[in-house]
Amino acid sequence: METEVEHTGLAIHPMDQFIVKKLFCHTESTAPMNECTTNIHWYDITNVTMWMAIAVLVIAAILVLGTRRRAIVPSRSQSVAELLYGFIHNMVEEVTGHEGVKYFPYVMTLFLFVLCGNVLGLLPLSFTTTSHMAVTVPLALMVFIGVTALGFMKNGPGFLKMFWVTSAPLAIRPVLAVIEVISYFVRPVSHSIRLAGNMMAGHAVIKVIAGFASIVVVSPVVVGAVTAIYALELLVAVVQAYVFTILTCVYLRDAVGDAHH
Repeated sequence: METEVEHTGLAIHPMDQFIVKKLFCHTESTAPMNECTTNIHWYDITNVTMWMAIAVLVIAAILVLGTRRRAIVPSRSQSVAELLYGFIHNMVEEVTGHEGVKYFPYVMTLFLFVLCGNVLGLLPLSFTTTSHMAVTVPLALMVFIGVTALGFMKNGPGFLKMFWVTSAPLAIRPVLAVIEVISYFVRPVSHSIRLAGNMMAGHAVIKVIAGFASIVVVSPVVVGAVTAIYALELLVAVVQAYVFTILTCVYLRDAVGDAHH
């Protein structure tokens, strides 16, 4: 994807920021597609794996280092850790009920990983890992497969009752059952695309607008627009982490809730 302004010689490549590259590459090629961006294997260390590792380190710093010296009057780092803990714990308990609280550690880890991936991607020269389907799809599939397996382990064949809408007239229940099954298997698709799409779109818009900053006439307007969009992106980063997590809780409720009994 490329946007060009002919008269100024300005060329904007908003999608270049999403290219996966090897961190250790010995090629001297300057072509857009060189050895650093092709033939990437699962064992290669890339910008994606590096920023995911940084996200894990940030989470460890918040939860481990931040609460290492716990006190009745909490420090700022302890306050942040306790606020995040209480917020997610209340979400899990309210959405899934008492039975779902035992899965709180997984939901908490998922929320923090997505949140850190989103926020770290707003730093200059960083990489937004959650803008890639290669990251969001496995996260969504882990939720989908885990919830499905948990539903059958806890309820047995009774888990299938969620697809049979007993409140509807008997004649249309089979049709609704088919629709419910299709919507159930679409969950990981919508779960992953929503997160990746929102993060990619926002970053691309910032890159396009920022590309016009070199034009003196419009540069003050561009700076103001980028600042406003950047603030909006920070809000989106938090909201998308919240949406991803609360959808996980909703799916978890289907497996551990009382609707099957």
